[in-house]
Amino acid sequence: MEKRKIEIMDTTLRDGEQTSGVSFSISEKLTITQLLLEELLVDRVEIASARVSDGEFQAVKAVMNWAEAHGYADRIEVLSFVDNGVSIDWMINAGVKVQNLLTKGSLNHLTHQLKKTPEQHFAEIKQVIELAGKNGIETNVYLEDWSNGMRNSPDYVYQYLDFLTTQPVKRILLPDTLGILTPAETTRFITALLAKYPGIHFDFHAHNDYDLGTANVLEAVKAGINGLHLTVNGMGERAGNAAMASAVAVIKDFVPEVDVQIKESSIYKVSKLVETFSGVRIPANKPIVGDSVFTQTAGIHADGDNKNNLYFNDLLPERFGRKRKYALGKTSGKANIEKNLQELGLKLNDADLKKVTQRVIELGDKKETVTKEDLPYIISDVLDSSLYEEKVTVQSYALTNAMGLRPSATISVLIEGEKFEEHAQGDGQFDAFMNALTKVYAKKRRDLPKLIDYTVRIAPGSNSDALCETVITWETEQKIFITRGLDSDQTVCAIKATQKMLNII
Repeated sequence: MEKRKIEIMDTTLRDGEQTSGVSFSISEKLTITQLLLEELLVDRVEIASARVSDGEFQAVKAVMNWAEAHGYADRIEVLSFVDNGVSIDWMINAGVKVQNLLTKGSLNHLTHQLKKTPEQHFAEIKQVIELAGKNGIETNVYLEDWSNGMRNSPDYVYQYLDFLTTQPVKRILLPDTLGILTPAETTRFITALLAKYPGIHFDFHAHNDYDLGTANVLEAVKAGINGLHLTVNGMGERAGNAAMASAVAVIKDFVPEVDVQIKESSIYKVSKLVETFSGVRIPANKPIVGDSVFTQTAGIHADGDNKNNLYFNDLLPERFGRKRKYALGKTSGKANIEKNLQELGLKLNDADLKKVTQRVIELGDKKETVTKEDLPYIISDVLDSSLYEEKVTVQSYALTNAMGLRPSATISVLIEGEKFEEHAQGDGQFDAFMNALTKVYAKKRRDLPKLIDYTVRIAPGSNSDALCETVITWETEQKIFITRGLDSDQTVCAIKATQKMLNII
């Protein structure tokens, strides 16, 4: 049986740009339009509102020049107004071929905002549609506040739709302008309209004020809607619009008799580009496109994934051009560590794996960010520590660095059960620490090795709160050797590396 096709109209560049603080440049609008049509494969793109600004006009002109050259002119749409032809002139000059005419879909809006009768409103709409047709512009009609219209003035909505069925209108667009619909109402209202007007193409435009945007989209599709308006990352005024990624995934997984041609594997790529251009960060837990939504944190989940993918659902990350990750932190188990080691091509025996797991948990308890790339450093740190018996412990230290004063260090060191305290100054905090340590070992009549090299590194792709590794090369009369320290603080790393040296000597 042939599937019923649902048209997807993306309104990120029009309704999504009404997100507070967002304004796309000409080149950004053109780039996003190209990606939406050629990469994501949306059916239509609403790119702007007519008469907004000269910048908007230039952006629409640039998009339409590209669209004309590539055969997309009839798939680019602009919001227009009932304004005695001003919007039409604007669109003619910009080269626009399709208008989405904003009209009143509730008696409340008509009466209190326009202060007109339905007959006056319909007459003006008829004039705009006729003028558009004469100039080769196709018309779709928005029924603004349609959801409240169906709730509070259904007779007006039906009167208006009866009028529109007499006009050369291609699509009727049904917006839940204030995001007030429940899923049950969405089903009831759309079912009623489709039964009464079976030959009309209806689009549903959901807002997310009650976080019901995706649920309402699902119900609209099940009720038989012909098209949907969505935005990348759910951008839009107030709480935003129904999100492209979530809506498409829900339709594909729960309404298999319906066809949407969106290329899911491109969703994440387009999502990240829109995030960059808009400056609006995607929440880490936003379904499908959030940074952490394909990251298993609990060790039991990683273990279950090793045993027949017990914690997988149909939202496989590969569908959306992503990969599953296994977080490293205080809830990590051996399975999490193993999953990350597999990706790095590393394998540890059970005893070493247990030690590394314990170290990751300790770091997670300190709220350190532990990444897959940190693992080789942690392994090195843990396995180094097992090569010697710990007879020397740096129990505590206080490091100071104040403007106009030399850095200083006060330390407490336990050597084979005997406690030593010293204070010293130096050229830096670690130099002061080493000077205080030299004083301690002078009391033991011992010389410390010479520090001949000192390097600090962080894992590739890490950031300022990541783990860093300090590698210090020491020299005695007998040998040259290296110790490593691991922490998120560079000086603490160096002190840990130094404690290892003290135990080795």
